Amino acid sequence: MSHKFTKMHGCGNDYIYFDCLQTEPIDPHALELFWLCNRNIGIGSDGIVLILPSSTAFARMQMFNADGSQGLMCGNAIRCVAEYLHINHDAPNEISIETASGVKVIMKDLTRPHFWTVDMGRAIVEKPSSLHINTKEYRFTKVDVGNPHAVVFVENVSSFNVAEIGPLFEHNKAFLPHGVNTEFVEIISRNHLKMRVWERGSGETLACGTGACAAALAALQAGHCDMGADIKVELLGGALIINCTDETVLMTGEATQVFEGRLL
Repeated sequence: MSHKFTKMHGCGNDYIYFDCLQTEPIDPHALELFWLCNRNIGIGSDGIVLILPSSTAFARMQMFNADGSQGLMCGNAIRCVAEYLHINHDAPNEISIETASGVKVIMKDLTRPHFWTVDMGRAIVEKPSSLHINTKEYRFTKVDVGNPHAVVFVENVSSFNVAEIGPLFEHNKAFLPHGVNTEFVEIISRNHLKMRVWERGSGETLACGTGACAAALAALQAGHCDMGADIKVELLGGALIINCTDETVLMTGEATQVFEGRLL
């Protein structure tokens, strides 16, 4: 049986999407599909996303990282799912999508094509703590935005060795058994952050929507940002706008379709 797919990205955070709304759900592990994520011998992506029927929302999103591990939530991927549903399944301008972290509401930006705002819900922000890695002490803030994050403020994020330090956070015993996504964040100015991210199961990616929310929340706690203000988070693949209130976290960004194809 052949399987149709769509390649999409949000700020460069790219996934391969399989529409299972009107077909039998596929099992990426049984079909050994994760070679597709390889950027040299496959299509190239940060993971695979299944779009599935839901009894509680317009659709359900199931996401897998490039290494085959299952993710709970992805802010960039859910915008892409909303864009896909809007184009291909006549979804309304406000869509509810079920995730492993609960049902999220995504709203179309009527002033800009392909832009969506995700209501991420309440987040949990812990007090800063410390971790010793390679004889150096790193201060970090643990944030839960439907999935776990550790936010580390650095002087110069462009020159920071994310490839070395990122995995040491991901696999540190402090974050057992599931690991952690780690954001390395530079304060550019008030309500303006620059960030690189090491995603568990995928490595460094061009963007992370939940990570951008975590970075904004940690910066807000540290006094670098303002409640209710639009916080610009610069990522390697583009920028996201985060707005934090007492009730929720809103994330706005683009969702872009790259191409469609079929596995034979």
